Amino acid sequence: MLLKYYKGSLLFTLLCLAIAAWLGFQSTGTVPGTLGILWIVLVLGVLEVSLSFDNAVVNATVLRDMDDKWRHRFLTWGIIIAVFGMRIVFPLAIVAIAAHLGPIEAVKLAAGDPVRYEQIITSAHVGISGFGGSFLAMVGLNFFLDDEKEEHWLPVIERPLAALRDISGLATGIVLLALYAISRFIPADDAMTFITSGIFGLLTYIAVHAIGVLLGSDGDAATGAAARSGFAAFLYLEVLDASFSFDGVIGAFALSNNLFIIALGLGIGAMFVRSMTIMLVDHGTLAQYRYLEHGAFYAIVALATIMLLSVRFHIPETITGLIGATLIGLAFWASVRSNRKAPQDLPHGGDPVRAAGKPIGD
Repeated sequence: MLLKYYKGSLLFTLLCLAIAAWLGFQSTGTVPGTLGILWIVLVLGVLEVSLSFDNAVVNATVLRDMDDKWRHRFLTWGIIIAVFGMRIVFPLAIVAIAAHLGPIEAVKLAAGDPVRYEQIITSAHVGISGFGGSFLAMVGLNFFLDDEKEEHWLPVIERPLAALRDISGLATGIVLLALYAISRFIPADDAMTFITSGIFGLLTYIAVHAIGVLLGSDGDAATGAAARSGFAAFLYLEVLDASFSFDGVIGAFALSNNLFIIALGLGIGAMFVRSMTIMLVDHGTLAQYRYLEHGAFYAIVALATIMLLSVRFHIPETITGLIGATLIGLAFWASVRSNRKAPQDLPHGGDPVRAAGKPIGD
């Protein structure tokens, strides 16, 4: 049953491993060296999945409210953008801009001088963290400030936040205050880059929200109003995926500085995240496990905090992945316990088929 959702991802994994084996043998000329490259690709794939499981849950939250046409566009065009755009084109664009190179020269640098390529990418960490951290912080905070949110996993935290929902611009103010506070502990040049990129992250979130409103959204704050409009939701999900992938792209250099090896590993992870998203929507998992969505948004807030603090402190990607997985795991267990105590509160009497609705398909 579950295999049908992951069949495409498994085939894509085999293709990527075949390419990695060829690259490994071409670059090392030895079997042990080739096996080492294959191991790195597999580890990168697992890293990407561990960092992005909460992304799959949030994707499912938005997709369940999208029409079929835009669902399929996200799951086809969107995955192409996610795998090739964010894992290949985006790092090359950073290098091209930072080193004042053309696209061709950036590719040559990545292939011929991976050490220099890695240095340029990691030097852009401050700006990337500011943008991604502020965008994700807005996503997470607005979920808890949603005036339509009735279910609370951790009432001691969520009820006071919900009571503040009528304060205009509260989430924006919190993020701006965090940007300013963190900038006080880093060098002046980095501080300006950090705040500027953070402001652009905020503006991006506001712009996606505005597009959703202009295209007829009804203003669902939990997903930044974009969930009700096809194009706006598509754009929202792409920016969200980009923000999630930032730390994975940067963290991948701890294992390899080869652009193509990194792209293969992270691409495998992105495909599995897509498969998980489809499975969550088709099975009505978010409806059946009421706190799973909460856990994902807590994980988003945690990831945003880690991204913002990473400009001052080194936080291993393993810790980031474990925090997200732990929060979602706890939310899942809390949902199971709640369902056992009050099965009558489940949608459609606990029937997963009726709760799921029309499947997306793979």
